[in-house]
This record gives sequence, C-alpha cells and structure tokens, in this order.
Amino acid sequence: MTDQNPPPARNPHAESVRTLAAAMLRTGMVFGSLAAVVSLAVAAALAGWTGLSGAAVGAVVGFVSSLLTIVLMKATAALPVEALFGAVLGGYTLKIFALLIVTYALRPVEQLHPAALALTVLAVVVAWAAAEVVAFRRTRIPTIIPAGW
Repeated sequence: MTDQNPPPARNPHAESVRTLAAAMLRTGMVFGSLAAVVSLAVAAALAGWTGLSGAAVGAVVGFVSSLLTIVLMKATAALPVEALFGAVLGGYTLKIFALLIVTYALRPVEQLHPAALALTVLAVVVAWAAAEVVAFRRTRIPTIIPAGW
C-alpha cells in the first residue's frame, strides 16, 4: 500500500484573486512606468540632477510599494473572505505608513530633491491604483452583489 495524499480542493476564490493580481501586475507595470518616465523627465527639466535622482528614488519606492500589494494579494488569496479583508486593510495601512516614513527619512539627503521624490512616489502609486481599477474592470471575474445593496 502506498500513502497517497489527495489533491488539494479547488478554491475558486483564490483562483480569481490570483487571476486579478496577474492582470493588475501587467496593467500596473504599464501605467506605473509611464508615470515614472513622465516624472523623471519633468523633475530633470525643473530641478536638474537632484530632481532626476529624487524622482528615480521616488519611482523605485512607488514601484516597491505597489508590487507589495500584488504580493499581498497572492499570499492571502486562499484565506477566508473575512480574514482577507483584515489582511488587505492591515497591509494598506502599513504600506501608507511605510511610504510616509521612507519619504520623510529621505528628505534630508541633499542629492535628492524632496519634492521630486515625493511627487514621483505619489504619481507612481496613483497611476498604479488607476491601473488596478482598469484591470479589475477588464478581468472577467464573477462578482456577486447581494440584493438590497
């Protein structure tokens, strides 16, 4: 006799969350890249080398922040919906707090233009959030809206 483990049960909710995360990643990379390129060009034109370096660091911080959202989605996809909501809300709160700390900590660095850094982080994060909305609307995932809502 062999001891065989049965295959794990199919989890349609987790599959749909992972599908959505993949779509958000693809769309977010396009929107985020466009926002970063525009921010780099504007910062370089207005503030020179320090603007360019500040915007470059801001773009990296914005991308890391946005990619962490995708990682969180994939990591928590199999959780029950109630726990998933808590993880998403907690992750969002920590992400915003971390963005504020990083942006504030980099303010005194003379080689980085603080406004270029902060505005580029903002531009990339907002562009990525818009991309997530676009990806959600384009992805064919069934959404149930109970009567009376």
